[in-house]
This record gives sequence, C-alpha cells and structure tokens, in this order.
Amino acid sequence: MSLPSITFEQGEALLDWRAFTEALVVGHNLPKAEIGDTFLYRKDDTLLSRAAWIDGLGMTVKTANIFPGNSARGVPMINGAVMLYADQTGVPEALVDFHLVTKWKTAGDSLLGARRLANPAAEEILIVGAGTVAGSLIEAFSSCYPNAQIRVWNRTPAKATALCAQYPGVVVADALEPAVRAADIILTCTMSSTPVIQGNWLRPGQHLNMIGAYRPDMREADDTALKRARIFTDSFDTTLNHIGEFKIPLSEGVLQRSDVLADFYDIAAFPAFDPTEITLFKNGGGAHLDLMTARHILSLWQAQNGS
Repeated sequence: MSLPSITFEQGEALLDWRAFTEALVVGHNLPKAEIGDTFLYRKDDTLLSRAAWIDGLGMTVKTANIFPGNSARGVPMINGAVMLYADQTGVPEALVDFHLVTKWKTAGDSLLGARRLANPAAEEILIVGAGTVAGSLIEAFSSCYPNAQIRVWNRTPAKATALCAQYPGVVVADALEPAVRAADIILTCTMSSTPVIQGNWLRPGQHLNMIGAYRPDMREADDTALKRARIFTDSFDTTLNHIGEFKIPLSEGVLQRSDVLADFYDIAAFPAFDPTEITLFKNGGGAHLDLMTARHILSLWQAQNGS
C-alpha cells in the first residue's frame, strides 16, 4: 500500500474543532513527549525542523521553510511538510499537509485552553491581529461559542476589514482598549515584541489567551496583566525558558516559576470558570502538538478509508 498523502482539503472535510480538543486531552494522558528542534539559516531564510516522539502515539517530524523574499516572487513565504512514523516500527505512515497541521494545532491549542478556563457562555470574543491565525481562531471559536459576537482589531484597520469580510457576522473593533474591556475572551495573535494588552484594561471574569509571541524577545501582554491573572500554559517545556511572554518577566523577578500554575500535562488542575478571576493562557505550540494533530488526522482518514 502506498504512503497516504493527506491534503489540506481532505483533512478539513474530516475535522471537527470540539472533537479535536478532546483528542489533545487524550494525547496529554500518554507519556510525556520527547521533543527536539533544529534551525538552519541562510541570511533571512530559515529551515526549521521540529521532531516529537510520544510513546504509544508515534513520531513526527514537521519541517518548515520560511523565505521572507517569497512574497515579492508571488510564492507563499512558509512551506513545509509533516511526516508521521509508526511508534513500534518507525515505518513511515503518512505525509500530512503542513498548513493543515499548523492551522488545527495552533487554533485548537488555544481553544482547549479557553474551553477549560473561559466563561462557557461568553458573549464577546476579541481577536487582536488579522493574519492567517486570526482566521483560524474565528473558525475554531465560532464553532464552540456560536452565540458570541466576534470582533477583530488590527493596527492596520484595512486588514481587519478584509478579514471580517470573509466571515459573515464577524465585525471590526475600532479601538483596542474599549474592545478589550468589553470582551469575555481576548485572543492575541500578533507579531509584536512589545505588549499590546495592558493589564489595567482587564476585569474579573475575562480570559486572555495569547498565541503570537514565539521568540525570547516577543511579548503581547504587560507585567500588570501577568500579575493580575491566574496563569496557565500548554507546555512548561516550550514556554517558560523560550518565549518572552514568560522568559522576560521570570528573569526580571516580575513572575516566579510557581506563578505559572499548570500545563496540559496536568489539565485536571485547570479550574472551572470563576467570574471573580482573570485567567491567562499562553499558547506555545510545540512538536508534541504537531504529533497529536497529525495522528488525529490520520486516524480520521483511516476510518473514512477503511484502513
């Protein structure tokens, strides 16, 4: 039998956001992942490979090529592939579309955090940022919060307008501070290296869910937000010492290690929604989530194809 190659369109037709978050919970009940990242550079171009192995789930290597100059060539800036291997034999099992895995891993990670921490009856959801991830968040959160009004704010209003035009019912937020104050769930997916969310804008009962910062010099929320919130993350290993959101305030003594209360490997420690508390979730991603995502996609594909 030939190696399955699962396209973006094939995967999209099989996946469901709520069921996917439950698959992530199951993945975190397995032994903790072994993960490793490698980076290669040529001037502005980057080759990133992220590998993970979970005993009982298998292995995956996700390779991303980031070529900033491709925009001028009319070629996508980010390309890559995800290879999935059998746990017991190491035999290649599937090649899964890179953009499919990235989309569902990223938005599903934050959706699971919100489902555990945020108001289940949220009426206002604010997305800060208007890139590709913002579109994925609209799809993910509208599926689990169908009665919520979703608003999008972006530093460049035209980008927010263009994104909202693709999703009926989603509207532009004209000003950031009042939109943050009004929201029940705040999702940040920016490329900012300086905080865009100010802690003194927040109120009890809100859930702040941050996706954008991924480098040691990047942050989306200020110290006040961190100090006012009960803090959770997807993985201690991929966030605490690697992402500026935690790394900077930890190094400066603003945060203590004990302030980050739990990750998905202790998801039972995520409390039910409390209207008197502000909760904060940091989405750090990681190769173990790529593996859980790719395995879930393959299992759905196999069920559909009787293999």
